[in-house]
Amino acid sequence: MVVKQGKQWRSVCKGLILGTLLTSCMILLYCLSAPEVQFSLPDVPVPYSCAHRPPSVHSKAASHHSLRSSGPDQSCTPKVDIVFLKTHKTASSTILNILFRFGEKHRLKFAFPSSRNDFFYPSPFHRSQVKDYGPGVCFNIICNHMRFNEVEVAKVLPGDTSYITILRDPAELFESSFHYFGRLVPFTWKISGEDKLGEFLREPELYYDSEGFNSFYLRNLLFFDFGQDNNLPADDPRVAEGIRAIAERFELVMLVEHFEESLILLKDALCWDMEDLLFFKLNARKGSTISKLTPELRAKALEWNAVDWKLYQYFNATFWKKVEAYGTERMARDVAELRRRNKEMATICIEGGHAVDAGSIHETSMQPWQPIGEKSIMGYNLKNNVDKAHRKLCRKMLTPELQYLTDLGVNLWITKLWGHVRDILNW
Repeated sequence: MVVKQGKQWRSVCKGLILGTLLTSCMILLYCLSAPEVQFSLPDVPVPYSCAHRPPSVHSKAASHHSLRSSGPDQSCTPKVDIVFLKTHKTASSTILNILFRFGEKHRLKFAFPSSRNDFFYPSPFHRSQVKDYGPGVCFNIICNHMRFNEVEVAKVLPGDTSYITILRDPAELFESSFHYFGRLVPFTWKISGEDKLGEFLREPELYYDSEGFNSFYLRNLLFFDFGQDNNLPADDPRVAEGIRAIAERFELVMLVEHFEESLILLKDALCWDMEDLLFFKLNARKGSTISKLTPELRAKALEWNAVDWKLYQYFNATFWKKVEAYGTERMARDVAELRRRNKEMATICIEGGHAVDAGSIHETSMQPWQPIGEKSIMGYNLKNNVDKAHRKLCRKMLTPELQYLTDLGVNLWITKLWGHVRDILNW
């Protein structure tokens, strides 16, 4: 009798657990699939800035030379109103960590999404997606994932806001995106064999469905993030028009392949200090999970992502013009200084001085988000004996994106719910 009752209780408990999980999944699917409500909001001019202005003023001749000025009496104040278009798989989580720390340092106001870590991506950005937005309310920094919509973004921040973003070699980006998002793109499920990436690139048209769920992750993802049509042929006039529009709006387009040089240009454009640029590489994959593209597959990846390749080539050219204007020798000195300081911080902050596999991370708060079915994203362990002067900075520099967002007060319940579902799927 006791055994029978025990079995009944176990059955009831299992039913409750499964019912809870099913309900949670239904809520999640509703949130992700329900059409976004975009409120009709009156257009009210955004105030110049709601920032507490940084008191320090840098001499451009002595410590902060600018590409746009010369002369010993030039000076500048750090810029605090910033749009960072966080493109996918482009080291953008590392940039986000830099922006979070800068924002906290200067008591700036972030425009964050509500209940999740992106602005209802892949839907185009709308100001109603911003937590606590209201006509005339001002913000300083917006930097979470979005599908860019210039008209709507401009209604959230002041008119003199600095727009920046970052690009990556499209072949390498495609490999990373295929690894990270592949399981979320249904048309990849029918690809047979172990080398799904190679199989897809050899005959992409056989598998690709431009109308398929999440298909944008696997073709011209950069162009899509900018709010453009990622399925256009590279020679379509709308591609050139889109690139021109991006060039006119964004004053700095950084490159992953030249990350430190990009940060030095960022420092120059925004009149920041070198200490504002300190970073550890976040959200990086362990080398054993990276598919090495053969010359043949690289060529096919660039051909398949021809629009992104055209975009990248354009801004690669403008990037090196900026480096030349900055001064190549001066750039080399500043990059060396940044690397020296980062190495020093790694010695101070990181146990072992390097990133480790997810399974070797001690603190849950230091665990990075993982793709479905994988534990390929590496993280760090904070040293136990960090001195008091560096303890707070070390922890912030090592904190993954989602945990940092939570620390900044963002309610990520949808993201966390999806995380629980993902963990169950991983079982």
